[in-house]
Amino acid sequence: MKAGIHPNYQTTTIQCACGAKYVTGSTKKDLRVEICSNCHPFYTGVQKVVDTTGRIEKFMEKYNKKR
Repeated sequence: MKAGIHPNYQTTTIQCACGAKYVTGSTKKDLRVEICSNCHPFYTGVQKVVDTTGRIEKFMEKYNKKR
């Protein structure tokens, strides 16, 4: 490999929006992510229920349709 053309590999901290922190190696200094294995529904087994009722009612009102 040629010397001087590769990025500097360093220890970095990854911080999630949920507050979890992980130490790993990367070419970037600090990384921030929105979701990690600590808070992702696939790993936790807990799903968020999205309430779409308000959106449907808004649509029906907008176009004057009844259910």
